[in-house]
Amino acid sequence: MNDLFAMASASSANREAPLAYRMRPRSLDEIYGQPELTNKEGILAKAIRADRLMSVILHGPPGTGKTSIAHVIAKSTRSSFTELNAVSSGVQDIRRIVEEAKENRELYQKRTLVFIDEIHRFNRSQQDALLPHVESGLLVLVGATTENPAFAVNAALLSRSLLFQLRPLAEKDMEHLIDQALKDEERGLGSLGIRMDKKAQSILIRLANGDARRALNTLEMAAVSAHMDADGFATIRESDILSVMQAPVVLYDRAGDEHYDTISAFIKSVRGSDVDAAMVWLAKMIVAGEDPLFIARRLIILAVEDIGDGDPSALTVAVSGLHALEAIGMPEGRIVLAQVTAHLAKAPKSNRAYRAIQAAIADVKAGIPLAVPTHLRGTSYAGAKRLGRGEGYLYPHDYPGHYVEQNYWPEGMSKKTYYPE
Repeated sequence: MNDLFAMASASSANREAPLAYRMRPRSLDEIYGQPELTNKEGILAKAIRADRLMSVILHGPPGTGKTSIAHVIAKSTRSSFTELNAVSSGVQDIRRIVEEAKENRELYQKRTLVFIDEIHRFNRSQQDALLPHVESGLLVLVGATTENPAFAVNAALLSRSLLFQLRPLAEKDMEHLIDQALKDEERGLGSLGIRMDKKAQSILIRLANGDARRALNTLEMAAVSAHMDADGFATIRESDILSVMQAPVVLYDRAGDEHYDTISAFIKSVRGSDVDAAMVWLAKMIVAGEDPLFIARRLIILAVEDIGDGDPSALTVAVSGLHALEAIGMPEGRIVLAQVTAHLAKAPKSNRAYRAIQAAIADVKAGIPLAVPTHLRGTSYAGAKRLGRGEGYLYPHDYPGHYVEQNYWPEGMSKKTYYPE
């Protein structure tokens, strides 16, 4: 196999680049997984054909084609193209590009398209430096980010751009991508006589988890260790894939969309009494390294908000789970979280207490009467009796069944049902 790779690399210097780079799409037709943007009727495709592209923000997980789309745009329009990386660039680089853009417009009547990878890493002052030039049309911005633009990108800049959401590649798209890489003799592995069995392809797709770059880089590394068959071809098998990629990467962030979206899915699964789905989301958070105490605290909230009197023991179970987790820590704490999750998911649900307090708070904010009647006022301080505080109060324990009918409502307020029986 090493000889095969040596022969292939000698044919072109470009083969030194990683497979994912070599297989980067050259046109919209070669971009997989984002048909609503890149097919003939897609808004992005139409804008490129008309060479009327406005500023765009591409938002999505790694390996979904953000950088590839930017480079296809650069090749498909008549604009001058420049590229920045937000990690290594600053305001001075922006000023330089602005001056170049002015020159392109005045001397060559060309627009300037600037691609900024990881634009969420630009601080506010850097984004503000871009804003007037994007607004005037001097610069056409193509920004790429893995973070939620609503939080990571200046609102003014975002309002002047189209926002496109890119999604992880589906299994069918990953199959096409891998097949193309294996067959392409110019850019891929086609000249090396390499095959891949179906089981290996299936596990590669599963472990890559919709990330095209990760799939292609793994494929290239697995090809190095593939064994030559008797017919002169090398076959990539499951063991070759697993030797390179032993586990999938769980896409997660402790302060971004994945954090909030996953805990939301978890809570909604428990609320909906789907214990098995809840276990999947819990497992995702545990594997990704989420703070287990955060999960335990959210379960306590759920116990009172969604279960309440449906199962009063739910709160006790959830609070006990938090204390147990604090006592033993991880990894054993995962079992505590699983037990609490299962109990709450299977428990009868009632949100009457939650609805009751929400409705009462809304009425208080709306200005209902809140004066405390004389008979309900406090009597525990000197002089209270002289002021008539508590006069007329009926002590329930002095009556049969520890109950007596009397008014407990604010003065001037009619009775209202907040907590239906």
